[in-house]
Amino acid sequence: MVKQKMIDTASKIYLIFALILLYLPILISFNASPRNKAVWGGFSLEGYGKLLHNDVIMQALGTTILLAAGAALVSTILGTMACIGMLGMKKRSRTWLMGLTNIPMLNADIVTGVALMLLFSRFVDLSFWTMLIAHITLIIPYVVLCVQPKVMHLNTSMYEAALDLGASPVYAFWKVVLPELVPGIVAGFMLSFTMSLDDFSVTYFTKAPGIHTMSTMINAEYRKGIQTELYALSTIVFALVLLVLFLMNRKAWQSVGSVRGRKGGRQREKA
Repeated sequence: MVKQKMIDTASKIYLIFALILLYLPILISFNASPRNKAVWGGFSLEGYGKLLHNDVIMQALGTTILLAAGAALVSTILGTMACIGMLGMKKRSRTWLMGLTNIPMLNADIVTGVALMLLFSRFVDLSFWTMLIAHITLIIPYVVLCVQPKVMHLNTSMYEAALDLGASPVYAFWKVVLPELVPGIVAGFMLSFTMSLDDFSVTYFTKAPGIHTMSTMINAEYRKGIQTELYALSTIVFALVLLVLFLMNRKAWQSVGSVRGRKGGRQREKA
């Protein structure tokens, strides 16, 4: 009993220490010290004020969000279609196709980035569109991994019953199949959006000169000294991502609670 209490206490201390290491750097964005951020110079919101008037950073932020959202949307559509298509394949063919799909995920990002750069440079000039295609190639496997389990557990008899009752294939898919895939599709979109938002290597090798995302701009600014506005922007992005994760987890726990409530009600009725 005493040993278990010691283990629980040590686990809590370790968790608190890890959270401090993760979240303490956020305070840098509120540090009034202009040069040495390791020394606390007082609380200040100056970096957040400068952020709104820095056109370079805001343009890079807009490019990053547009790139991540566009790549995640296209990847979610293509990945979902691929998963549905694999449903009608034989097991061996499906295994081979899954292996090919997972190559960009298993490859090192820098290898994928260099390979795509050489391919694009051979036929077209590097631009925003080459970045978009590169990001789609990179994140499609993550969508497939999220949607594939939902597709494999589909109850196809419900779809066939809808067709027998007079529904068109499109209407039956929209009303019967798609609702069962929505959790996997949403998870795939969020994961692919996060992966695209965070990527540096593929973006660095496939972007055109003069186009910057947040990751490539931070890499360029690091050599000259990171501006206070970048600390502020990083804190805002972190807070937004944390809020989205909290809302999604809360909705998931509410769904689990409602399912448990229904099961409990059925058990009481049987008793």
